[in-house]
Amino acid sequence: MSRKRRMFDIDLPEEDAPEPAETVPAGKEQRRGPMAAAINETAESTRDRAAMEARIRAENDALAQEHVRLKRAGLITDLIPLDAIDTGKLVRDRKPVADFDLAELVSSIREIGLSNPIQVEPSTEGRYELIQGWRRLSAYRQLLEETGDAEAWGRIPSGIAARGDQLEALYRRMVDENLVRKDISFAEMAQLAVHYAMDPMTAEHDAEKAVAILFRSAGYQKRSYIRNFIPLVERLGEVLMYPQEIPRALGLSLSQKLEEVPGIVAAIKSELKDWDTRSITDELAVLRRYAGQGEEALASGPAPRPTSPAPQAEAKAKTTFQLARPQGQAKCTAANGRLEIRLSRDFSTIDRRKLEAAVASMLDQIE
Repeated sequence: MSRKRRMFDIDLPEEDAPEPAETVPAGKEQRRGPMAAAINETAESTRDRAAMEARIRAENDALAQEHVRLKRAGLITDLIPLDAIDTGKLVRDRKPVADFDLAELVSSIREIGLSNPIQVEPSTEGRYELIQGWRRLSAYRQLLEETGDAEAWGRIPSGIAARGDQLEALYRRMVDENLVRKDISFAEMAQLAVHYAMDPMTAEHDAEKAVAILFRSAGYQKRSYIRNFIPLVERLGEVLMYPQEIPRALGLSLSQKLEEVPGIVAAIKSELKDWDTRSITDELAVLRRYAGQGEEALASGPAPRPTSPAPQAEAKAKTTFQLARPQGQAKCTAANGRLEIRLSRDFSTIDRRKLEAAVASMLDQIE
């Protein structure tokens, strides 16, 4: 018996042909394998992370731009150690004379704190240059010296400005800050102009022309007075102890005499030299004589220096001094017919009889 081989035709799918899609019943989603789900989740996470990083970079860029803007405006404030602040960028007049307004500022800061931060700009090696607020810085240094409390007074609130501001603008700010003080004298304003011209970093080295730059906001007449005081502070500044006390009329008259009378500068310097015990009254009396406003004539020669206080002071003379009290510095002013005590204290709260007794006792002691 013979065997017959049977042949079967088998249709094999082509290798490149796509597999037929499974028929998914209506209402049911196509299931994915665990690997496909993991890959999809990773891709979505990567996209989310990239978007988050882009948002963070955009926010950081915006914050950096805002920080630069605030810094240029001097609105970034920090507590800066006093010994990290230098005061050499702007030339200032720093004569060792009594500053009674500074005493009032010290008392105010001690009681209510600093209401207006100073302005500094970064220097080198963690140091800063003062560009505004010399008196406030001086008050903090005085408080630190008096109390020794570095925690309270060793650091001062400071606005940190960006470096690179024009020196002229810094001088203008310093001048405008001083002009807010209504009692600033013409001699002090003239001294600011002289120091501006002396600064090797400024473009203008003529003090009279510097007045127009620094005091641009002042009126023409005021700028003229300041210019008239320049010869006085230039020629006599080194020997004057109280230039801020020189009245306008005396300063104008004396400046004219300095130009007209030969040898007057040397004569004034000779008379004031080594006279460290002189008072405001003494110095002004000398200047008035040489300006032609005194009772004594110049021909009579220099007046003798008093060895003791004169028994009768002239009508406009006054004596000022300070006393350290628990409430702060008491500013005392004694003049012809007037004795004034200024202290941060409400004297109206003191019993009238107690106040009368204290004043009577004081008057008895000075009789």
